[in-house]
Amino acid sequence: MEAPGCCRRHLPVLLLWVNGLMTLGLAGAHQQTRPCNESLMLEKLPACGKFFEEMMKKVDSKKWCNLTEFIKYYDIFTQCTEHEAFYASCFWPNPLVEGFITRIHKQFFSNCTSEDVLWEDPPDEILITLILIPVMLTCAMITLVVWCSKRSDILA
Repeated sequence: MEAPGCCRRHLPVLLLWVNGLMTLGLAGAHQQTRPCNESLMLEKLPACGKFFEEMMKKVDSKKWCNLTEFIKYYDIFTQCTEHEAFYASCFWPNPLVEGFITRIHKQFFSNCTSEDVLWEDPPDEILITLILIPVMLTCAMITLVVWCSKRSDILA
């Protein structure tokens, strides 16, 4: 019969130990051990840009504004910048990487301006239909619920 009392005394210590393990890293929260080496990162990032530039040469410059034409290359470029930032013990994204990516965007996508879209209301017939359908369905559902609640003795 002493075992339950013994367990009760050690339970808080066990809980504190488990909490400590979770805090130290089992929950995914870990501290960065090395400081960010910004010079190493800035030295390695141009290789990512060079690769992206070579891949973009394969795409017709008239299609540079169509994301589907080069999304694979852009994904590889993004992963490359992320890898180089982590290799230099830096977080990603960080201001230096963002500045580098912005320069790449200016180089390739400066002519890809979006045209202003003028939004117009739909014709009245469509607008009235789009409003009335949910209103009628709501009224029908309310009527059905009230009718079923009054006839619960027959339906059950």
